Amino acid sequence: MKKSTKSTTQSTKGEVRIIAGRWRGRKLPVLNAQGLRPTGDRVKETLFNWLMPYIVDSHCLDCFAGSGSLGFESLSRGAKQVTFVELDRTVANQLKKNLATLKCDTDQSVVLNQNSLDYLKQPQKTPQFDVVFLDPPFHFGLAEQAIILLAQNNWLKENALIYVETEKEKQLTTPENWQLLKEKITGMVGYRLYRKM
Repeated sequence: MKKSTKSTTQSTKGEVRIIAGRWRGRKLPVLNAQGLRPTGDRVKETLFNWLMPYIVDSHCLDCFAGSGSLGFESLSRGAKQVTFVELDRTVANQLKKNLATLKCDTDQSVVLNQNSLDYLKQPQKTPQFDVVFLDPPFHFGLAEQAIILLAQNNWLKENALIYVETEKEKQLTTPENWQLLKEKITGMVGYRLYRKM
C-alpha cells in the first residue's frame, strides 16, 4: 500500500476495496503515484482474519499509509481510531477525501502529512497503539528502522500487534519481547504479525 520517497503523483487511477464491516464492498480511488502498491485483497483478507479478535475498539497506526487500505479496513471493522501517516502531500489529501466520502469523523481518524520515521522518533510518555501496520516502500530498509523506533519510543501498548509487510526475501530482526504469531508469503510479498509481550 505504499509509495516511494519521491513525489510523482499523477491523476486518480485505480481503487481499493473494503472487504468487510460497515463499509463492505465500498471502493475508494487510489492515486497513481510512484511506488504506490495497495495491499492486495488476498493478503488483506488473511491479515484481518488474523486480527479479527483484536480490531474492535482498537487504536491503530497506519505508517507509510499510501492508499490507506489497511486503515480503512480497520475502521470498517470497528477500530476506535486510526492514525494515517503519509509523506506525499497529494496522497495524504486523497486519504482525507476518502475519509470524508466515508463520513468518518475526526475522532475516528487523523491524517498526518509527514515522514513516518520522523513521526516515530517522538518519545511517548504513554503507549498509544494497540495495532500498528508497517508496509513501507521496499528496498530502503524502512521496516527495520520503524521497528526500532516503535520499540525505543514507547508507542506500543501491552500486547500490541504489529503487522510488517516486506519483500519476500527480507529477514527481519525484532525486539526480544516481540513474539512472531503468523508468517506467510504470497507472490513476491512476505508478511508477518508480531505481538509485543
